[in-house]
Amino acid sequence: MRGDLEWGTIPGLVRTAAERYGEREAVVDGRVRVTYAELGARVERAAAACLATGMRGGDRVAIWAPNTLDWIVSALGAVTAGAVLVPLNTRFKGTEAADVLRRSRARLLFVTGTFLGTSYVASLRRSGIELPDLERVVVLGDTAPDEPGWTTWKSFLAAGDGIPAARVRARADGIDPDAPSDIIYTSGTTGRPKGAVISHAQSLRCFAIWSELAGLTEGDRYLVVNPFFHTFGYKAGILACLMRGAVIVPQSVFTVDTVLANIAAERITVLPGPPTLHQSLLDHPARAGHELSTLRLVVTGAAVVPLRLVERLRTELGVATVLTAYGLSEASGIVTMCRRDDPDETIATTSGRPIPGTELRLSDSGEVLVRGHNVMRGYFEDEEATAAAIDADGWLHTGDIGVLDEAGNLRITDRLKDMFIVGGFNAYPAEIEQRLGLHPDIADVAVIGIPDPRLGEVGKAFAVRRPGSTLTADDVIAWSRREMANYKVPREVEFVPELPRNASGKVVKGELRARAAG
Repeated sequence: MRGDLEWGTIPGLVRTAAERYGEREAVVDGRVRVTYAELGARVERAAAACLATGMRGGDRVAIWAPNTLDWIVSALGAVTAGAVLVPLNTRFKGTEAADVLRRSRARLLFVTGTFLGTSYVASLRRSGIELPDLERVVVLGDTAPDEPGWTTWKSFLAAGDGIPAARVRARADGIDPDAPSDIIYTSGTTGRPKGAVISHAQSLRCFAIWSELAGLTEGDRYLVVNPFFHTFGYKAGILACLMRGAVIVPQSVFTVDTVLANIAAERITVLPGPPTLHQSLLDHPARAGHELSTLRLVVTGAAVVPLRLVERLRTELGVATVLTAYGLSEASGIVTMCRRDDPDETIATTSGRPIPGTELRLSDSGEVLVRGHNVMRGYFEDEEATAAAIDADGWLHTGDIGVLDEAGNLRITDRLKDMFIVGGFNAYPAEIEQRLGLHPDIADVAVIGIPDPRLGEVGKAFAVRRPGSTLTADDVIAWSRREMANYKVPREVEFVPELPRNASGKVVKGELRARAAG
């Protein structure tokens, strides 16, 4: 592991960026504009507040909030205080968030007040899951429950004002580059959330490479629509901008109208995101009324990218650089990436070549295997799952099926894990099936991904009713919307007398896919 990058650790990156880019704009969040020097000061103040709580190096700190300046400051503040960051998906319901909090044994949680009409505080309190390790909850807003352990963001920061700056600096300087910086939770084929542990050095090395290959430059204005809780938003967004002196413009919810307005108002130059984002942008009837000529860099992936989309981005919007990439949480979020001089066909039909310092090969069955500095240290407190994912020779078994062209470019053709991608969000059938299996009128269920013109893919459930039940598809969908994140909710439900199973009792999803396609 290379731990000798100029920044050393993520706190080192924050400090270096503050010194190097000083009065340059760092973050634009609505009407709030913050320079790099101001951002560095805010992060150190948040770190001091973390130390005031008695935080120890290695403690887990979770954050459950949308893309905002407060997310950036609280997350980087916790990491500067030596904590291991645990980002939570903003689409989670209370029970889903509480489950990850319990598994990670988080001591501190930063949570938004209300987002998309949902009170996250109320949702968490209704979960019914005991969280004995969670000592403090900081609400990123002006009000918090008047109970022990709960506080507002303003009160939390004020509590740290008595901590000397030298103590904050000493804590940050004492962090080992190879120490864990974050745990990104992802569901596997069993549906049980597993946390991929990534170190400071891994995060920095991988996204220094990403920034170089993408061509991110000082002064770029980067609209971060990708959620901060995801590697693509946090590391290819926040960390990459800090490395290069680019401006972070967070957007909390994806709506095409807001994207168009932000690009024009903030003269955005960089817009990564899933193909659905860029397709929606190109097809919007009001696109011509917005000034979009500043866009110069698009990075996409996570799904098949039509060649026509690449061509339209270049010709209709004048985007000079369009790149595709492939990654997964267990490999620090990046495995392969196209290069800026690749032809459009390579960019559209492949995910590029392995990033420097990594190896990629295909198993006899075509499974993509990865080895190198990007491979996680393991799953948090789950040796069995780690051993199943990383073999004795250090190869990470991704569960994805792919092919390589003569130039070594990877094309993903199938998923061993059955995962499908809904508007850029990874959806895992086993996890959804487990939740649907709790419905009192469902005796058996299987979920697959089916094509969707707007979101790329959505879920379809094949369900077996319990005897005497009159359950309808609308009933199942309405129940699902109450019980799970929206991207997991099946958009279609088909009732069947029984599910097709093989001799070992496993559902034959190939038959279900053929039925759905027929």
